[in-house]
Amino acid sequence: MDIADVKDLAEEIRQEVRRAIVGQDDAVELMLIALFCSGHILLEGPPGTAKTFLAQCFARTLGLDFGRIQFTPDLMPGDIVGSNLFNFQTSQFTLTRGPVFCELLLADEINRTPPKTQAALLEAMQERKVTIDGETHALPPRFMVIATQNPIEQQGVYPLPEAQLDRFLFKHRMGYPSAEEEKRIVAAHGGRFGAPTPESWGIERRVESRDLDDAVRAVEAIPMVDEVTDYVVALVRATREAPDLEGGASPRAAAMLAGAARAHAALGGRDYVIPDDVKALAPAVLRHRVLLSAAAEIEGRPVESVIARLIEAVEAPR
Repeated sequence: MDIADVKDLAEEIRQEVRRAIVGQDDAVELMLIALFCSGHILLEGPPGTAKTFLAQCFARTLGLDFGRIQFTPDLMPGDIVGSNLFNFQTSQFTLTRGPVFCELLLADEINRTPPKTQAALLEAMQERKVTIDGETHALPPRFMVIATQNPIEQQGVYPLPEAQLDRFLFKHRMGYPSAEEEKRIVAAHGGRFGAPTPESWGIERRVESRDLDDAVRAVEAIPMVDEVTDYVVALVRATREAPDLEGGASPRAAAMLAGAARAHAALGGRDYVIPDDVKALAPAVLRHRVLLSAAAEIEGRPVESVIARLIEAVEAPR
């Protein structure tokens, strides 16, 4: 598969998802990039902005084995990864696999469960395997997590630890649709009752497993010149020296940003990476990996504005 085929495949996925989802083009674009570079994405937005439905439609279009966990305060790690249960008929322990054993996992309202349970996903997201009672079990090689959280409610929620956030390639903030998009949503969904499902909207599988594997390999093969690599490193290192930031991004962030830039180039039909690929994705890669200083928080500076100033200050190669 060449880069033109990757671009066409991505457009076919977009068009199928748009049969049910109005707007949210930025979210779909980041989900595609995460898919092609084996990353995970955290969607943050108010209720009713189609976070869960978007993930369901995305999985249906790709034909991936879909799993969902509704995170609650009483959820335990074993409810995610599974456990060994004793079978009295055979007098042996039998592994009962949890919902994490799938290809695309929707971690719905992930911040509603305590950090102890959130941590059950750390090994799965980083190494695509889980350990149960000392035994390691592999997850599918294209295992992907789409997590959601509501930024409005403050009671009964647990902020994600930095180690958990660092596993996500992107954090995307989904806002309310425009007036025109909301009119289209009401016109399309207002006459239907009950919870929408991808099947009810005619969403069908458009991607074969072989094509998805070929697309990932094509993205991995895109070269990155030293000047762009240096720019990625300089941008990430600048977050550790910025006076408005108490904590900067990790080396993992630099590696993930480079991989995402390759996928962004492929979706643009290019077999080479340019600085604009890095600039376009830097906010979504960095916003959840940096900590505002106390002064910046007191002054009410949003993290996006701090990152935007850093991107402007770091000189990009020509």
